[in-house]
Amino acid sequence: MKKGVMRPGHVQIRVLDMDAAVKHYTDLLGLIETDRDDQGRVYLKAWTEVDKFSVVLREADEPGCDFMAFKVVDEPFLQQLEKDLVEHGVDIENIPEGELKDCGRRVRFKAPSGHTFELYADKQYTGKWGITEVNPEAWPRNLDGMKVVRFDHCLMYGPELAATYDLFVNVLGFYLAEQVLDGEGTRIAQFLSLSTKAHDIAFIHHEEMGKFHHASFYLETWEDVLRAADLISMTDTSIDIGPTRHGLTHGKTIYFFDPSGNRNEVFCGGDYNYPDHKPVTWQAEQLGKAIFYHDRVLNERFLTVLT
Repeated sequence: MKKGVMRPGHVQIRVLDMDAAVKHYTDLLGLIETDRDDQGRVYLKAWTEVDKFSVVLREADEPGCDFMAFKVVDEPFLQQLEKDLVEHGVDIENIPEGELKDCGRRVRFKAPSGHTFELYADKQYTGKWGITEVNPEAWPRNLDGMKVVRFDHCLMYGPELAATYDLFVNVLGFYLAEQVLDGEGTRIAQFLSLSTKAHDIAFIHHEEMGKFHHASFYLETWEDVLRAADLISMTDTSIDIGPTRHGLTHGKTIYFFDPSGNRNEVFCGGDYNYPDHKPVTWQAEQLGKAIFYHDRVLNERFLTVLT
């Protein structure tokens, strides 16, 4: 297993109305706006994150996800991954330093599922927001909304799960933490991790390429998830499902939509993993319980509403 791709770094989300989107992601989720650029993009971060941004909003004619990026340990490892991707038959595009504000060069590629991903090594280090790195307080006093702790993962819908697995595991160094198998033993959902987290990226089989299911943000406690549910109702935000528990990962969760129709998740808890753990397997006939552990019934909207 390669050691060098560290964590999810950022996600660029397309929104229809920038003012409404910024209000949603700052006032409701509690992200902090850190910058804007001459393209009109808005940069946001959660308060515990040490780099300048983890979410970029871009105004567009349709919602969805432009790309998700992962941070690697250093420039030499990024150069090695470039070579590995090319040897694997993946077309790469070099995005120059500064195209995203205060971010180093990025290596962009498309997975067999149709989703665009990036790798980068450098981004401006700003430290945690609102607290010092010497004798820090427990949390900043002036956080808004849900007070999300970090950008955690994305769930993508698309085809070619086996080829996508091969790319992420054998080239990028992820490992399989959890999966759903159909009656023939074919993997129809895969949850891939770089760390001890339940997952850093997940894919579910879908015939249409490159579809975005949700971006997820971490909260500390079940009480925080319940408070998030209250805020969703207090702001008349469109809700998808929850609060509830997943069978997959066992995280406690709630799903809702931004004003453009992009799905968000906030969650707490969930399983931990190490690379020597065997993958947890769910059978497709138990998919209702796997996704919504309490209801044990699939929410059709959860499976079909994508951007």
